Amino acid sequence: MEFLMYGVIGVGILGLLFGFMKSAWVGKQPVGDDRMKKISGYIADGALAFLKAEYKVLAIFVAIVAVLLSVLADDKTSHWTIGIAFVIGACLSALAGFLGMKIATKANVRTAEAAKTSLSKALDISFGGGLVMGINVVSLGILGIGILFIVYSTLFGDTWSTKKILEVLVGFSLGAESLALFARVGGGIYTKAADVGADLVGKVEAGIPEDDPRNPAVIADNVGDNVGDVAGMGADLFGSYVSTIIATMLLGLTVSPMSNEIMGVNPAVIFPVIIAAAGLIFSIVASYFVKVSENGNPQKSLNIGNFGAVILTAGAAYGIIQYLFDPTITINGELTAAVNIFYAVIVGLVTGILISLVVEYYCGKGTGPVQSIATQSMSGPATNIIAGLSIGMFSTAIPTIILSVGIVVAYEIAGLYGVAIAASGMMATTGMQLAIDAFGPIADNAGGIAEMSGLPKEVRVKTDVLDSVGNTTAAIGKGFAIASAALTALAMFSAYMEVTGLTSIDISKANVLAGLLIGGMTPFLFSGFAMQAVGKSANAMVQEVRRQFREIKGIMEGTAEADYEKCVSISTQSALRHMVIPGLIAITFPIIVGFIMQAEALGGFLAGVLVSGVMMAFFQSNAGGAWDNAKKMFEAGVDIEGKKYFKGSDPHKAAVVGDTVGDPFKDTSGPSLNILIKLVAIVAMVIAPLIASNIH
Repeated sequence: MEFLMYGVIGVGILGLLFGFMKSAWVGKQPVGDDRMKKISGYIADGALAFLKAEYKVLAIFVAIVAVLLSVLADDKTSHWTIGIAFVIGACLSALAGFLGMKIATKANVRTAEAAKTSLSKALDISFGGGLVMGINVVSLGILGIGILFIVYSTLFGDTWSTKKILEVLVGFSLGAESLALFARVGGGIYTKAADVGADLVGKVEAGIPEDDPRNPAVIADNVGDNVGDVAGMGADLFGSYVSTIIATMLLGLTVSPMSNEIMGVNPAVIFPVIIAAAGLIFSIVASYFVKVSENGNPQKSLNIGNFGAVILTAGAAYGIIQYLFDPTITINGELTAAVNIFYAVIVGLVTGILISLVVEYYCGKGTGPVQSIATQSMSGPATNIIAGLSIGMFSTAIPTIILSVGIVVAYEIAGLYGVAIAASGMMATTGMQLAIDAFGPIADNAGGIAEMSGLPKEVRVKTDVLDSVGNTTAAIGKGFAIASAALTALAMFSAYMEVTGLTSIDISKANVLAGLLIGGMTPFLFSGFAMQAVGKSANAMVQEVRRQFREIKGIMEGTAEADYEKCVSISTQSALRHMVIPGLIAITFPIIVGFIMQAEALGGFLAGVLVSGVMMAFFQSNAGGAWDNAKKMFEAGVDIEGKKYFKGSDPHKAAVVGDTVGDPFKDTSGPSLNILIKLVAIVAMVIAPLIASNIH
């Protein structure tokens, strides 16, 4: 049955080929006039310059950590090659973000050009760009895991246990998540510094439209959409994807006995990679379901593609389980029907869909919660902000209940392996989920290019339709990422207890309770630094935009061009400077707690981060998404108390302020928290063999 693992690698290669062909198709679409090409060039150059600067800084971090991992590796439980796995994970995470950014900056101007004639064509191109990113991310993920597993098994299979191979593979996951955190935080600071600066001075103070070429921060704002919402998200979900697979593979060791083996390994260990490969195939198939008529609903079309991928993957999972597993298996010493693994996959898929629907309700344009924020804008920014905060808080309840029920059901039917399999099921269609998420920033950029190029208003109307849907899909994608992060962290937490030999964690012990409290505090401290970074960076941007409006003669009349490069430079330097502390918090805190307060206290720390991090992530992401679409409602015209309000009205200005507050919530600290949740658990897994001896 070795062909299955080689088949997984083949599927990864096939995915990359599909991504290449789809990218080539996008590249062949019409670009537009010279003005559109020029603006698109500014955006692409700015995004590439930021990634180069960011990756130079991160290369130093990756090299230092790789050396430390190799030097400190204990040959009894790990190996010096964990450093190599770490470097490969970080490099593939960076590549995933880079490839996503390249296709996004190629697709944005072509989407704007297509919107001149057809909403359907504009969706095809923007979704096509997102699909390239989604398929590339999952292809790189399964290729990295598959190749490393085969190499380690071939080189060390005679002397290493499967458990040791997987513990070394955790280094791959650590590299992916470490780079993802810096990419997400750095990209989030970049995009929101530009966005907040552009909105506060341009729309609120100067009263000019969003993406008006007279606004000096407008290019930096559009660059930010790519480095934060595309490159950052790509690295983020690459990390989530590989972490989920590796955590589930580790817990597959609790399943036995098996009559079938793959490369001498229990099929329960390999199953997560195989179901991921199936999800990749069916994400490609389901992408052809995404079509919209000229007057159709793009959101409905995207949902059809998403549900199609889920249903096809679920059907494939059943067949794979029937092929791999004996009818009856043992999980943690208890007899279990193998079909229960399939039910766990379904639990994960259903949990992901339900959470997505709830997030869509709280963040979708025109829904009750978003309408209530728009209504509260009638009395000014303060009530708008209060309404957004309350919606964000309310929005944590139902997703948390759904997630909790999913965990309990998955555990009851297949133990901790079932919980991990539920996470794998949820992540199996990451290719489609990320395609739907990434299309939003592409559509947003298309609208910006249309505005800056002076295209007819009907073009901006079409791109705004896609952008509004993109705001909702982005919120759904973040909800999906948070839920999968929670399940993955729980699986890693269980694997941590296995490695350290802990059977329970007693919170009545002082050091454990202290670890729990420190863990609960960590997401707040992390968010505080991320929000502060956006505030400081945005302040510098505001001052620069005001200076240019004041000193560059003719800028408001359109006879002089703004200094876009200065604003791009401010965002770049601020992001690189301020991303360091949040990243170090995620990596150093579990190390400090583990070595000073011992292994059981670190278990308490992980539990605290998981609980408070999930709540904070849902709250911030959903509040920010709701504020954003409340603003969008005014831009399309919204009825409040029998009167219609549009862009430029006082309630709209209040909504702009609320959206500005929500920007770092939904695009900086909120989505970064799901990486924090996983990264602290992975760091704990890496140091677990070193602190296991502390257990008394």
